[in-house]
Amino acid sequence: MRNYIDNLFFKLIEEIKNKNIYDIYIHMVNKFKKIPFVTQKSMENYFNKFDYWGKMNIDNDNFQIFYLKSLVFKENLEDYVWLYNRLSDYKSKYILFSILNNFYNFDFINLKNCMENIYKQYFDLDLMPKCEDEVFVDVGTFTGDTVIDYLNSYGEDSYNKIYCYEISDDNIKKIEKNLASYSNIIVKQKAIADKNSTLYFDQNIEPSANKISANGNIAIEADSLDNDVLDKITLVKMDIEGGERLAIEGMKNHIKNGSPKLLIAVYHNNTDLFEIPKLIEKYNDNYDFHLRYYGGCIYPTEICLICLPKK
Repeated sequence: MRNYIDNLFFKLIEEIKNKNIYDIYIHMVNKFKKIPFVTQKSMENYFNKFDYWGKMNIDNDNFQIFYLKSLVFKENLEDYVWLYNRLSDYKSKYILFSILNNFYNFDFINLKNCMENIYKQYFDLDLMPKCEDEVFVDVGTFTGDTVIDYLNSYGEDSYNKIYCYEISDDNIKKIEKNLASYSNIIVKQKAIADKNSTLYFDQNIEPSANKISANGNIAIEADSLDNDVLDKITLVKMDIEGGERLAIEGMKNHIKNGSPKLLIAVYHNNTDLFEIPKLIEKYNDNYDFHLRYYGGCIYPTEICLICLPKK
């Protein structure tokens, strides 16, 4: 028997399944044009600023972002169903429905309902009520804000060692300043990827949005966590602007052999939401998967996949 969340999700899936790509695309464009114009322009500016999901030009009726999402809906609908069935709690399932319903119907109400407003980002005390003696690796540390949230959530005696990875000079200085009073914190100016290499980035106008690529103005040493951290990792947070899949590939031995708790951003590409959990499951099928949502009510960002070893 299905409950009401199951019914919401599978009704949406069935509606999308019965349409072709063009009809899905037109449906999304028409829904978008019914929202207030000021919100349309705000979304256009946001999409074009970050360029994660596709471009938009309202004046020219260019909605590339909706076509790309229509393509994923048509080609990967069963992957969303796989993820829904794989999620371990109904809060996660409702979050997945709300995200997809926002993509398809521009539904702001359900997305608002699933926004987390109790716990710190990444650290859901219902899922992870305590942390002890952790070797915590924060990939994409930014200014150290997540580390401070971790310490406030679990206490300064909850870790053995914390590794902080960041790529920009300015952010490294802020991390060192903000975390100076804590012991056993290792700060590394290094990109995390699938192997030892040299990668590049351009300094983004948004300091939290610097991302690595094969070209750019600033060279940065890159390595894998399998190479760079010899300790047994117990907890990983990863938010690196679309580089998460490569970084996960580069820590497959830690995942296979150590089953660390994983807190992974899954919103920087149109297919991260299902491709990242599938990649993790390929390396270790002994995880429970959860979703938590820390973004706003207009467009779903700050989606976190929480992977916890099965008890």
